[in-house]
Amino acid sequence: MERRGLLKAALLACFLVVCSGRVPMVKDQPSETIYNSTLARTLVEYASAIYTADLTQLFTWTCDRCGDMIKGFDMMEIIVDVENCLEAYVGFASDINAVIVVFRGTQENSNQNWIADLLWKQLDLDYPGMPEAMVHRGFYSAYHNTTLRDGVVSGIQKTRKLHGDVPIMITGHSMGAAMASFCALDLVVNYGLDGVKLMTFGQPRIGNEAFASYFKRYLPHAIRVTNAHDIVPHLPPYFTHFPQKTYHHFPREVWVHDVGLGSLVYTVEQICDDSGEDPACSRSVSGNSIQDHITYLGVSMHAEAWSSCRIVMEYTELQYKMDLYGNVVLSKQPDLHSVQ
Repeated sequence: MERRGLLKAALLACFLVVCSGRVPMVKDQPSETIYNSTLARTLVEYASAIYTADLTQLFTWTCDRCGDMIKGFDMMEIIVDVENCLEAYVGFASDINAVIVVFRGTQENSNQNWIADLLWKQLDLDYPGMPEAMVHRGFYSAYHNTTLRDGVVSGIQKTRKLHGDVPIMITGHSMGAAMASFCALDLVVNYGLDGVKLMTFGQPRIGNEAFASYFKRYLPHAIRVTNAHDIVPHLPPYFTHFPQKTYHHFPREVWVHDVGLGSLVYTVEQICDDSGEDPACSRSVSGNSIQDHITYLGVSMHAEAWSSCRIVMEYTELQYKMDLYGNVVLSKQPDLHSVQ
């Protein structure tokens, strides 16, 4: 029995070497210069917190998800686009000395319906200023053509005015990851901001190969964390035989999955190649799990309320402004006041 146990351990060790060969080093760079596991565990908690239903708890950072590695966060603004059921927040994390920008994932009645819709999304918009780069209009518009863009940029400017030109960490999960990606690119290309960093969780494909190439040029250190058999990173579909006509992920993916033999199981955070579509990473398995989409790095990404896009907050305690469409910005800035 002892020899059998030693054999299992030896086989597992060999298996791990094969499966995680890219983890220690990629193109002569130490893995920590490409992917920071501790930072990922911090940002995934920020991405989870935005699913809090009560905006008062979120704004005052007293929600159930507002502790652990992200306690002490200083919220600057929450932007809620009620018309389009979208949300983002901006603030400052003193422990990592950075502006944090987070976009919420889908808040629709049925997560399954949103995922099914991803199967049929077409590349139907030329990305401005990038020849041959195409994206899906819905993904693009969710950030660029709603109140989120102006609200997020304003929040970043206010936070940097208080804390200096600190790095800007942008994150999101699911649909929020898609919006986070467009935001990061926008800040670099159109606003010329330095220090923009992107790490997303469970992100769908958002553009074609030409777009991915431009994205890599402007955000060479972007990270997309994928989880096991999560279905969403496989959507919209990638068609191997039609590379010029299909969606294509931008790099770099980090695929989190379990490897092992029998009861010996080990979780690997595998750093993938810089193609964006590494066949040895999440594309090597079937993307068929919704459950793997709503838990990342052990953190729940499930919304507290799925039934509607209504705003839950204590209006008498918060400074906010509201437009004619009911869209709301909560802010610590003294120029904002309650709208009756």
